[in-house]
Amino acid sequence: MAVESCGDIHTLPEYCIANALSLTSPKDACRLSAVASTFRSASQSDTVWDRFLPSDYREIISRAEGGPDSLLGNFRSKKDLYLHLCDNPILIDDGRKSFSLEKLSGKKCYMLAARELFIVWGDTPQYWQWISLSESRFPEVAELPLPKPRFSEVAELISVCWLEITGKISTDMLSPNTNYAAYLVFTCKSRGAYGFDFQPAEGSVSVSGHENEKRSICLDPEGERRQRYQIVPRHMGLFYHRVAFVQRQHRENAAMDQNTQYPKKRDDGWMEVELGEYFVKEGEDGDLEMSLMEVKAGNWKSGIIIQGIEIRPKEHCK
Repeated sequence: MAVESCGDIHTLPEYCIANALSLTSPKDACRLSAVASTFRSASQSDTVWDRFLPSDYREIISRAEGGPDSLLGNFRSKKDLYLHLCDNPILIDDGRKSFSLEKLSGKKCYMLAARELFIVWGDTPQYWQWISLSESRFPEVAELPLPKPRFSEVAELISVCWLEITGKISTDMLSPNTNYAAYLVFTCKSRGAYGFDFQPAEGSVSVSGHENEKRSICLDPEGERRQRYQIVPRHMGLFYHRVAFVQRQHRENAAMDQNTQYPKKRDDGWMEVELGEYFVKEGEDGDLEMSLMEVKAGNWKSGIIIQGIEIRPKEHCK
């Protein structure tokens, strides 16, 4: 007995297909656009991409430099706006944060500029210096083509023995029911960084008032390679070698274990290291607090340049 067909989906009005596509995800909508010309046309609809944009995207864009009109007026469609926000983070809140979208899901991403962070001794020139990488008056920075920063200022670590950097962002600014990770975004000066190979730092991400889980963080760009091949860093100075000898046993016992987070190179030329992750629930209220600390070893550290802390979705590992 033949089964009577209930109809062909391709005969549905385009607005019906567009509405159905808007209930999927940006990734699925792009895949389905290859099914047929009807789907391809519907997948370009503002109905689809308006649903993929965050519900408060206009309010966020209103905080951008130059105001919302300078951005919204440049795009013919919501899809063009969506893709622009994925590939071109915009500066908001007086240039102290950047906002973008995760391309596959449309989830919100933010980066807090170094000026938006609390850095212990950050306003003491003896320990930290605030610079613009485009300024030629810093020859020690200009001598190496460092990656272009997203913000007008970055923080250069001159020398500290107490390293503490913290930041926070309200959870209602983030996408609900999303697992987020926070990353310290930094690079090293041309003469290199030192003092980060003795003791790993501690990173944490948590909502205020809740107990946080600390993880071991290595800020030495060569740390993973040193650990893997047991390479001893070469530095000038007798004192350094004496300290290294005294702390070698401590480092071997407690420092770089298999759970240590190491820096990774980003597409924009900077490096990042994951500080931790947190699942933001629907309706959750509070501040997501991120921190990096190294206050145990007591040795002097120098040579890194902090751009900020990025908060972006991360696939949740079960």
